[in-house]
Amino acid sequence: MSFNFSFYFALFTVVGLIAVVLIGVGAHLQFLFGVVIPYLAVLIFFVGLLYRVVKWARSPVPFRIPTTCGQQKSLPWIKYNKLESPFTNFWAAVRVALEVLCFRSLFRNTKVVLTKGGPKLSYFSDKWLWLGAIVFHYSFLVVLLRHLRFFTQPVPSFVQLLEKVDGFFEIGVPGLFVSGVVLFVAVTYLLLRRITIPQLRYISLPADYFPLFTIMAIAFTGILMRYFFKVDIVAVKKLTLSLVTFHPEVPEGIGGLFYVHIFLVSVLFAYFPFSKLMHMAGVFLSPTRNLPNNSRAARHINPWNPVVKVHTYEEYEDEFREKMKAAGIPVEKE
Repeated sequence: MSFNFSFYFALFTVVGLIAVVLIGVGAHLQFLFGVVIPYLAVLIFFVGLLYRVVKWARSPVPFRIPTTCGQQKSLPWIKYNKLESPFTNFWAAVRVALEVLCFRSLFRNTKVVLTKGGPKLSYFSDKWLWLGAIVFHYSFLVVLLRHLRFFTQPVPSFVQLLEKVDGFFEIGVPGLFVSGVVLFVAVTYLLLRRITIPQLRYISLPADYFPLFTIMAIAFTGILMRYFFKVDIVAVKKLTLSLVTFHPEVPEGIGGLFYVHIFLVSVLFAYFPFSKLMHMAGVFLSPTRNLPNNSRAARHINPWNPVVKVHTYEEYEDEFREKMKAAGIPVEKE
C-alpha cells in the first residue's frame, strides 16, 4: 500500500487542532475557546450556508434535466412511473423526500467487480454503504437533538422523550446513550471503507478525510466526557445558556476535554459551508431531483435566451423571388 498523503494530512490536522486547544487551555484562554470561537463559527456557518444556498438558487436552470429511470407520462394507456419519472410537482417532492429521509438512490447502489477466470465485469447489489450512511446520519441527528438539553431551560419534552428512548437499555451509570456509540462506529466504518477500498482510496482527498476525522474526534471526546472523565455538567450548561442568551460567561472548573470537544464542533461548523457536507442543503436544490419530467406535456422556453431577429421564408422569398424564378427555383408566390 502506497503512502496515503491525504489520510495523514487530515489526521495530523485534527491532532494539531486538539493540541492547539490543550495548549490554549493551559495558557488560560478558556474565554477564547469557550466563547469567541463558538460565536465566530456559528456566524461563519449561517452566513456561508445562506451564501451557498442563494448562489445555487440563482443559478440558471433553463432546461428540464431530472434524472429518470422509469417510463415517462405520455399516452393514456401507457403506465408511467410516478417516482422514477415524476410528472407533477407533488411526485417530484415525494421523490426528494424519499431521497432525503431514506437515501433511496444510495439504497440501489451497485458495485462492479472484475471476476476471476477472465476479463468479465459483474455487478452486485451493495447495501453496506447505504446502511452505514443512514445509520451515521440518523445517529448524528439524534445526538444533535439530545444536545438541545444544554441550550434550553426548561428542557423540551421531546428531548426528554428522545433521551429515554436513546437510553432504553439502561446500561451503566450514567446510562448508555446508544446514539453516541453508534455514531462513532458508523463514522469509523465510513473511514475504514475509504481506506481499504483501493479505488475509493485513490480518489480520496484531504477534504474527504478531514470531516470524518473531526466527527470521529467529536464523538470520541463526547464519550470520554460522559463515561470516563467526568465534567461539571452544571458549569457546562451555565456556559451554553450564557452563549444562547448572549451573556457569555465562562464558569470555573470545566476541564480541557470539554474545550477540545466544543472547539472541534466549532471547526466543523465553520468548515461546513465550504465543504462537501453542503450536500445537506444542496439535495433540495438539485434540478436532477426536484423538477418534474413533463417535457412532453409542456414546452419549456429558456428565459435567458437573447431575442433573435429571424428571417422567415416568406421574407426571404419576397426578397429574392425574381432571382429565384430566374434561376428556375420554384416559389410559393408568383
